[in-house]
Amino acid sequence: MTELLSSPFNPAWAILAAGLLIALLPWHQGRKALMLAGPVVALVLWLKMNAFGSYEHVQIDSIGAALTAFRFDGLSRIWGLVFIIAAFLNALYALHERDWVQDAMSVLYGGAAMAAVFAGDLITLFIFWEITAFTSVFLIWRTGTAAARNAGLRYLVMHVGSGVLLLAGAVLLHAQTGSWAFGHIGLEAGLAGWLIFIGFGIKAAFPLLHTWLEDAYPKATISGAVVLSAFTTKMAVYALARGFAGTEMLIYIGAVMTAFPVFFAVIENDLRRVLSFSINNQLGFMVVGIGVGTAMGVNGAAAHAFADVIFKALLFMSMGAVLLRTGTTKASELGGLFRSMPFSALFCLIGAGSISAFPFLSAFVTKSLILAAVADEGHWVVWLVLVFASAGVLEHAGIKIPYFSFFAHDRGWRVKEAPWNMLAAMGLASFLCIFIGVNHQWLYALMPFGNDFEPYTPGHIVGQMQLLLAAIFAFALLMRLGWYPAEKRMTILDVDWFWRKPGKAFVQWLYAISARLWAQFMRGLGWVADQGSSMLAATLSPGGSLSRSLPAGILAAVTAAVLTLALLAVYMAR
Repeated sequence: MTELLSSPFNPAWAILAAGLLIALLPWHQGRKALMLAGPVVALVLWLKMNAFGSYEHVQIDSIGAALTAFRFDGLSRIWGLVFIIAAFLNALYALHERDWVQDAMSVLYGGAAMAAVFAGDLITLFIFWEITAFTSVFLIWRTGTAAARNAGLRYLVMHVGSGVLLLAGAVLLHAQTGSWAFGHIGLEAGLAGWLIFIGFGIKAAFPLLHTWLEDAYPKATISGAVVLSAFTTKMAVYALARGFAGTEMLIYIGAVMTAFPVFFAVIENDLRRVLSFSINNQLGFMVVGIGVGTAMGVNGAAAHAFADVIFKALLFMSMGAVLLRTGTTKASELGGLFRSMPFSALFCLIGAGSISAFPFLSAFVTKSLILAAVADEGHWVVWLVLVFASAGVLEHAGIKIPYFSFFAHDRGWRVKEAPWNMLAAMGLASFLCIFIGVNHQWLYALMPFGNDFEPYTPGHIVGQMQLLLAAIFAFALLMRLGWYPAEKRMTILDVDWFWRKPGKAFVQWLYAISARLWAQFMRGLGWVADQGSSMLAATLSPGGSLSRSLPAGILAAVTAAVLTLALLAVYMAR
């Protein structure tokens, strides 16, 4: 064991091994112990790798291709650490549950995402890219409802399709370059680059490719939604940072991603779906930073991904606690829960303040890096969009989530506080949100590039507080005047409506037309067969044409012709 810990070793294997053992272990307490132990061992291995510095383990497979199954460098280091933290928080949060399938799949899912981050070649990336899809879908299906099963199928189709595009692009790229290495790709790689770009974009929830997220995450299990919020989309952000940093198109894609979810989230009634839209919004900031492509932009994307994994998990944890105790996360049915669940309310407020970028909380020191990078490159229109989106975050995630669940009209809920392990996980996540906000240099030291940015300047603090106070005032005024969208039961349509309704109708119409054409074809085939059999009967039957008496001369001529053809065939064959 000492030898293992003193040599380079992929931390992801500790979590993957724990997941495999959990799947085989019938003992509940043993499974939970492994869920907690896996990330702890992975953290020890990560610390050892951090002491080694950069490292690549290159292997030559049986067909002579060079594959780098493990690469530890400045970019993969920060993602590896936050995935380890997320795996531990997820395990702690789910201690009270007794579902071995969910336990095993959540751990395998986290391990596969971490292994994908440490992958140095496109084949290894593809393998773990697809494993994340097949393991994470169980976190949706385990809810057991018809809606969850259907959402899981749609989720699986999108994510398997993402992997197919990645593999197709990798094969084309290998044909061009002769290498499977996963480095900077860029759209200049032609069709191969575009296929990989779109494959990454599906998991990163690009606009028009994003609906799987809001469709599936709210239908996941209580702890499943927390797990899902941490890995898939952040793994995709890492892949974009590795393969497409500096791609200008990402600046505008990211800007759209930050803005459009705000409008959906404000009118959405399901608070877990509000958080799903919020994931889209926060991903947009990261994508913009990657698109800028400078050291500060990529640092900002990496730092914000780190912070987002923690504060988004915290918000999903608080809503999971509400769902556990009340059976709903509908804003129209909640309110007044701070009396029964004061600690959950407090932790939710910390998560809300973190995502809203209040000073001395995590997003303040990460989002400011991205805004500064955008301003430094002169993208002022995009910068204004990001400022608008920052105010929108406060409206829907910073205020709406805690207000309507814990502090709005008292609906008479009198329930127990969340279980101790849920509170412990939320407390640890809250501590990390505050620690990062106060000790930002610790996080900055983990970034892939050197960084001397200082977020706590008077101008930045005052400007951010002005923005936050203006957003709070706007919310209060709209609520006072009755102009804020009422929380009520309704279905918010998204672009997936076009393939789930008209698209479904088109497929059904196409099936009906195909069935008719097939029926006509089979009838025509039957008619041809009937005509053919009639002709054969008329020719070969006892009363047919071949049974009639023919002149001897004609029969002799036919016989001679057949014999001549046979002789020619034998001659040609020689």
